[in-house]
Amino acid sequence: MSSNTLATSTEAVVAHAAGDLRVEQIELAAPAADEARISIAYGGICGSDLHYWSHGAAGESILKAPMVLGHEIVGTVLQAAADGRGPAAGTKIAVHPATPGETGEPYPTERPNLSPGCTYLGSAARYPHTEGAFAREVNLPARMLRALPESLSLRDAALAEPAAVAWHAVSRAGDVAGKRALVIGAGPIGALAVAVLKRAGAAEIIAVDMHDKPLQIATKLGATSTLRADDQESIAKVNADVVIEASGNYRGLASAVRGATRGGRVVMVGLLPTGEQPALISLAITRELELVGSFRFNDEIDHVLAALADGSLQISDAVTHEFPVGQSLEAFETAKDASTSGKVLLDFRSE
Repeated sequence: MSSNTLATSTEAVVAHAAGDLRVEQIELAAPAADEARISIAYGGICGSDLHYWSHGAAGESILKAPMVLGHEIVGTVLQAAADGRGPAAGTKIAVHPATPGETGEPYPTERPNLSPGCTYLGSAARYPHTEGAFAREVNLPARMLRALPESLSLRDAALAEPAAVAWHAVSRAGDVAGKRALVIGAGPIGALAVAVLKRAGAAEIIAVDMHDKPLQIATKLGATSTLRADDQESIAKVNADVVIEASGNYRGLASAVRGATRGGRVVMVGLLPTGEQPALISLAITRELELVGSFRFNDEIDHVLAALADGSLQISDAVTHEFPVGQSLEAFETAKDASTSGKVLLDFRSE
């Protein structure tokens, strides 16, 4: 397919300001030499997308102009990159949405997720913003594209990006085989962490949440038992070897510290609000807990795709709703209610 046959505009999901989400036509430039044109099939609504819609900001990343949302996407290559890199036209792909960047500040070079100049699709961290990929067609750098294994469908690969976040978090916990794991917060990332823990051989997986629906999803994905978040007495008795804190709330972090065994490790993947947060540091000290951060991922998306293809990672039950792109506002409203939804997908193939 030559570039002159490609669309010059596309329908996209755009956040204009707090409470202002629109599905509208946007201009679409010709792909650069290192970019492929992608037909998007599915997009998963992430917490950051919800924050841009609800608050006009995600943490310190503040909307200063309308921005296309979305970084959890899969699709098919319509036109391969002109420079010959990346998959050929017709290839089904998942997307690694990060672009590592250098600012001169030091970081471990083997961990590009920590590069201080890193950008992410659908992020207002910098201005001009990094546009997302919630659109019927997008241009993406070929280096972001991951060809799906032949046996893996686009629908089954739709959660590859958030599953990679969960995979990275579990890897930060170390060897979990035969261990007791506690997952605080059974939203999409927490639920996916349950599935990854199961695959990694955790002997027990206890999921904690405020609502019944997330706990039901976590059970389907491999949780051996569940607790309500307000049952602090039971949480404190878990004595987990490893804890995945996925709530992004200081109360959840307190539960993680209480639920960890002496000498245990707490992986903090839920992103707390900026600024100072209350924490049970004295208990963490006297129990010699290891508090470990987990931020995005590196090459874990490749491991996720392989595990989905061979069936060793089962995550389809994390999806509770699918909406055509024309019903994006309804989809966002549904995703915002954690008591009734898990992962919500947008279907960009529908009219």
